[in-house]
Amino acid sequence: MPLFRAKVTRVPMSSRPDPRDLEHGPVFSWQRTHDGWIHTSGHAAVDVDDLSVARGDFAFEARMTLENLRRTLERAGSSMEKVVKVTAYFTDMNDFPSFNRIYAEFFPGAAPPARTCVEVRRLPYNFKVEIEAIAHR
Repeated sequence: MPLFRAKVTRVPMSSRPDPRDLEHGPVFSWQRTHDGWIHTSGHAAVDVDDLSVARGDFAFEARMTLENLRRTLERAGSSMEKVVKVTAYFTDMNDFPSFNRIYAEFFPGAAPPARTCVEVRRLPYNFKVEIEAIAHR
């Protein structure tokens, strides 16, 4: 069963837009690796290939965000199974129970990563959730 229903078109790396070329675009890397550790930038409901934004309810954004995080980690030579720490930012802590259910789909088992959840007043582009992670390679 797909995590979300959206038509995804893969864009070759050489033709992906550079975030610095976008009007008001952020200057960042999706991830950086150092000494075998991968530190990701905050991910949201932004496709990591073409930077398209997907809007939806909290559950949709959380699933898409975690899927984007998974893709970034795999490209860096890691996986969700190697994540040791997650920090999640919500604009409404009432979404915490929903997040727990969705999070468990991506991190099943008895030993999920350490996690911090923080409510914030606002996220860039009015996203409802932003997630960053630290993983081993």
